[in-house]
Amino acid sequence: MITIQRIQISEADKLLTFSKKTFYEFFDHLNEPANMEAYSSVAFTQQRILDELSNPNSEFYFAMLDNEVVGYLKLNFNDAQTEFRDANAIEVERIYVSGEHHGKRIGKQLMDFALDIARNKQFEYVWLGVWEHNDKALGFYQRYGFEVCGSHEFMLGDDLQTDLLMKMPLLNPPR
Repeated sequence: MITIQRIQISEADKLLTFSKKTFYEFFDHLNEPANMEAYSSVAFTQQRILDELSNPNSEFYFAMLDNEVVGYLKLNFNDAQTEFRDANAIEVERIYVSGEHHGKRIGKQLMDFALDIARNKQFEYVWLGVWEHNDKALGFYQRYGFEVCGSHEFMLGDDLQTDLLMKMPLLNPPR
């Protein structure tokens, strides 16, 4: 069983190292090295991680197994959301589990944790973006009930790619 703990600013280096590691694990073999490096040089900087951790509308969590980081989750609220910026929604911007720990249901535990937060805060829906070629992640989200509701383009180096936007309504009790 994993434990999930909120990431503190003092853990920025650990988050930076783990997030870069998992990004490369999952996307390096599917993309040109120059494009991965160009993206990485912007996305995985100390300052960017510190800025994200300092945003009061974002929350980061580590999944820990035997005192080892095995996954992480980033949630965005309000104007920290990358697309909809809906006060009635929560964005799961990142959910990663290290490759050596796949198959241990850690991703499921992180998603269940995110959905518990969303329900406790009485959000109307949860949404996320996923690369259109990430079939494993698409299947994972569809099993939860997420449905494609749009898309947006992004640049990975000089490669124009498409993220599918997926949304899942939540059933909330009346307030």
